[in-house]
Amino acid sequence: MTSLKDIVVNAYQAQYGEPPQFVVRAPGRVNLIGEHTDYNDGFVLPMAINRAVWIAFSPRDDSQVAVRSLDFDDPVQFDLQHIQKAEPSPAEYIKGVAWAFCEAGFRIKGLQGVLKGDVPIGAGLSSSAALELAMARAFATVSEIDWDASKMALLAQKAENDWVGMKSGIMDQLISAAGQAGHALLIDCRTLDLTPTPLPNGTAVVVLDTGTRRGLVESAYNERREQCEAAAAFFGVSALRDVTLEQFKARENELDPIIRKRARHVITENERTCQAKDAMSAGDTKRLGELMIASHISLRDDFEVSSDALNIMVESAQQHPACYGARMTGAGFGGCAVALIDAAQADDFVQQVTQTYTNQTDNTPALYVCHPTAGAEVIH
Repeated sequence: MTSLKDIVVNAYQAQYGEPPQFVVRAPGRVNLIGEHTDYNDGFVLPMAINRAVWIAFSPRDDSQVAVRSLDFDDPVQFDLQHIQKAEPSPAEYIKGVAWAFCEAGFRIKGLQGVLKGDVPIGAGLSSSAALELAMARAFATVSEIDWDASKMALLAQKAENDWVGMKSGIMDQLISAAGQAGHALLIDCRTLDLTPTPLPNGTAVVVLDTGTRRGLVESAYNERREQCEAAAAFFGVSALRDVTLEQFKARENELDPIIRKRARHVITENERTCQAKDAMSAGDTKRLGELMIASHISLRDDFEVSSDALNIMVESAQQHPACYGARMTGAGFGGCAVALIDAAQADDFVQQVTQTYTNQTDNTPALYVCHPTAGAEVIH
């Protein structure tokens, strides 16, 4: 099977008649626990996965950016001196990253490249962040800008927030920029402190794609964010990260019922996420699985971002004896779940869960056994 690296290098050679000067890869991610906590200044525990966006590219002598994606029909071409918004499309993520560099005062050079990815789009595995960080690494490389993972993640987040219009937190960009092989990262979304945390021995992480998709910008994501901000304002803090469970319980009956449920999820999810890091460090797979299950219930009932397909997938996974725990992952309303399993039973788990889920839905699932990889890097 031809690697994505070889595919983009060969396509670049065919288009430009010479090999590319550089190749970059930036991974997607799966979040093990800590959902909808990132934009509340809380804690998340994602890992970069072995699915990524790859770009083969070379610098140009002018201010033009020309990128052809092998995954989309329309090539992207624009002038760094005249970046203009257009209708929503993958091109806007590329333009947004260039714009964010310029806004931050960087002088970036033009480039030409070919890209391709194998992060499923719209599945909650951060295909957009992988694209953003691949482009950020490419622009930094041709422009000889030092790579600072946290700063570059913030630029990519700015592109997504202010150019594309998706008010995401920092998690997706930061794990794609700073991932470590063999480890998940506990991210403090306020300080951007990173704590590498190894997966327990003998375990594997399986991404469970329900075969359903959601459009995030049009979804209730921004509504949930506003509800969390309303709860923080009620407690007189800048973010729900600053509200303890005891403080919440003391005044929860004063809150609007919907706001109360949203706040309860975020506050308890922050606690679960920190406990999950401790369980991982101790190799306590049983406890880690219990926390993942509790997270799914909270997302389903209090934050109300699950779906029938996600619930069926999680239940199908939890029925298998290899499964320690499973939960929906990503923003919700469709997309993927994630399971922590006994690695020795991975093949049987994938086969049985696929069958169980298919028997109960009309969807075509896809299950990926993943391992934690490094973040955005120059490969060649």
